[in-house]
Amino acid sequence: MQKMTPSYLASAVAMSLALAFPVHAGANGGAAVKEAPLRAHLAFLASDVLEGRGTGQRGADLTVAYLEAQSQALGLKPGNGDSFRQSVMIAGVKTDAAASTLALQAGGQALPARFGDDWVFAPGDATATHSFDSELVFVGYGITAPDEQWNDFKGVDLKGKTLVVMVNDPQPTAEQPNRFNGKGLTYYGRWTYKFEEARRQGAAGVLLIHTTPSASYGWSVIQNSWSGVERFQLAAGTLGTQLQGWMTEATAKALFAAAGQDLDALRAAAERKDFKPVPLAAKLTGTMQAAVRKVEQFNVAAVVPGTDPKLKDEVVIYSAHWDHLGKQGDATGGKDVIFNGAVDNASGSAALLAMAQEAIRVPAKRSQMFLWVAAEEQGLLGSAAYAAAPLWPLAKTAANLNLDSLNFVGATRDIGTQGSERTELGKLAETTAKAMGMRIADAEPDLAGGYFRSDHFNFAKNGVPAFSIESGRDYIKDVAAAKAKAAAYGPRYHQVTDEYDASWDLSGMVQAAQYTLNLGRVIANGAKLPEWKAGDAFAQPRNKK
Repeated sequence: MQKMTPSYLASAVAMSLALAFPVHAGANGGAAVKEAPLRAHLAFLASDVLEGRGTGQRGADLTVAYLEAQSQALGLKPGNGDSFRQSVMIAGVKTDAAASTLALQAGGQALPARFGDDWVFAPGDATATHSFDSELVFVGYGITAPDEQWNDFKGVDLKGKTLVVMVNDPQPTAEQPNRFNGKGLTYYGRWTYKFEEARRQGAAGVLLIHTTPSASYGWSVIQNSWSGVERFQLAAGTLGTQLQGWMTEATAKALFAAAGQDLDALRAAAERKDFKPVPLAAKLTGTMQAAVRKVEQFNVAAVVPGTDPKLKDEVVIYSAHWDHLGKQGDATGGKDVIFNGAVDNASGSAALLAMAQEAIRVPAKRSQMFLWVAAEEQGLLGSAAYAAAPLWPLAKTAANLNLDSLNFVGATRDIGTQGSERTELGKLAETTAKAMGMRIADAEPDLAGGYFRSDHFNFAKNGVPAFSIESGRDYIKDVAAAKAKAAAYGPRYHQVTDEYDASWDLSGMVQAAQYTLNLGRVIANGAKLPEWKAGDAFAQPRNKK
């Protein structure tokens, strides 16, 4: 009997995948994404006419109408019965700090903490008024991870308490260099997970301790997202704790000292599995006031039906978020207040329209859905709403390929597929790239948890193989100039300067769209649904369905 060595096993797996998902130079079946429609859609979606496509703003309504009309004009079928729209009910929440009396108390005195400068907070349950007299408890990283044999709560009853939590994961050690993915961030380290787990523990509130290294960004990012601005959350389904918020490290140290504790010592203790929650001689007291409004936004879903009598009941979903930050502030004095979001993410939305134009001309065996999701910038809300009430059964969803912030610089020899390696999509991604004369970009540690911060993640955590296609960096032409141009986008991210430029070389954007469509067609024409790799954290939900 042939011994199954690792290399032999890898070859066998690759061969079986090749038989199940054949890839060849003509894998696109003649479906060639064209630059002209992609550029036209990009220019319009990023124009001032759509006012930055802001959630709950006029520009959002215009954007949905445009995507709907274009889908209909292309001959795509509605994805939600006879409608292209899927309703997403969202609550807009804006903390009224002046009307709030919320305070951190320790040693019988209130800490001098200023909203915005020292801490921020907002309701997590879309409720305008809350009163608190809640004990504070330090729960370390606030993680329950059976796969890591880790539990920061140890069965302690935390109902009605306010949890003080560290951001990120337990750090790797010499003895356990790969715990919690080593240097890479796991979902347990994301601040969204901390809020979700606090709710599961029955807590009244949760306050995250900010540090720049653990969050991967400075306090100013927290201020801009929480202080004096409207935040959005889903208005239905599983809501959050009464209070969600952050505090600066300096505020946390002062609070712990006033409560007779040493923050650094407790953080060190939290790196060990035997850590237990530590009640603080401190409370959260007072009232929190917020303005709350309900708004209806829409995902837009359009379908190219499959050609195979049986396989057409299964679907490959291509997704991109249509929203950006909209209009903000006062436009007096000629000030630019429109956050156009040309790269983020008019690029992905335009690419989907250009891809759909070819997909309907050359359909595949399985159906293909083009899904433009709402409110990504507000916390992946549109894709979360879709996953909670899918228009196509998740058990029959072969994969989700997501596009966000595409390459506007020029064609590359590589393409980014980080996260695809968690499933059989990894090998398919490699062979699809090779068929196009490309390679997969070198993997890097996911220090900021990028895999958990795009819309594909709401599919992944519900068991659907999913990842985002990212720009390559191995530019073919004018390498130094191309790298400088790509780097210059950093300061424009989430700024009014993320605007469309007619001089952009869109060959790289067309390349990414073509690659995504080619990969999607390989999946759509394959003999079987792709599976997760055994032991992956997200494999179990799909296998249960």
